[in-house]
Amino acid sequence: MISKSTLQDIPSLTTLINSAYRGETSKKGWTTEAHLLAGKRTTEEELEQIILDPKNTFLKYSENDKIIGSVLLVEKGDQLYVGMLTVSPELQNSGIGKKMLAEAEIHAKTVGLSTLSMTVVSVRSELIAWYKRHGYEETGEREPFPSSDIHINISDKSLEFIHLEKRL
Repeated sequence: MISKSTLQDIPSLTTLINSAYRGETSKKGWTTEAHLLAGKRTTEEELEQIILDPKNTFLKYSENDKIIGSVLLVEKGDQLYVGMLTVSPELQNSGIGKKMLAEAEIHAKTVGLSTLSMTVVSVRSELIAWYKRHGYEETGEREPFPSSDIHINISDKSLEFIHLEKRL
């Protein structure tokens, strides 16, 4: 079941998102960034700010009262930004991510937006290919990957974001 996240979901969301992107547990899935980045993907404080911001909608995918997927939707001008698409590493390749993307499209239409956008780390070719199979296209725009005490580059590659868009 897909529904809107609340402040009470923050501990579960934090655990899910960090487990899917970073650390040993993330290596069970194909969306891991553990070979590129150390540190956490997010914090409870960041998720609280996100959920409290009225421009944002943070959706969760739950089964048996357990959150196993999530996606952040942000209204940015005439686009809906899609971020933090997360599926539990053990359940990746089961169609949950595809359902979350479809829900993002429904949300965009509901709020009157016809373009979805996102950023993906440029060296994540398998993830970029997955989004392209779901109708996203590269815009040609790039931006530096942020450096912080949360996002620690452990790769020998220079990281940057590429921008992807999908028109509905």
